[in-house]
Amino acid sequence: MHKILNLEELIAAKQLEKDKKVYGDLEREELYDLIIPPGTVLSIIYDIVEEFGLEPVTRKMFVSVANSEERELLALRGSLENVQAAEKFLYEEMQAWIENK
Repeated sequence: MHKILNLEELIAAKQLEKDKKVYGDLEREELYDLIIPPGTVLSIIYDIVEEFGLEPVTRKMFVSVANSEERELLALRGSLENVQAAEKFLYEEMQAWIENK
């Protein structure tokens, strides 16, 4: 039986990993966030977190849909190099997912 992906479990697991290790030489100021667009396929998010070692966090941001409102969005935090590689991977995977629909 397949395991159902649960975002809350993923965030909790990554927070636990973070608590067990330090970011090495990186200071908090050297970390960057990749904002995940609402509606992103959960399996792609899971793959990004696992492959690039990014930390799932939430950020409150203003989102302009019909009216501007503050929403809590998922962000993946890590070094600049990892975040840039993850961003490229995200857009490639989303493009492939859209083309296969």
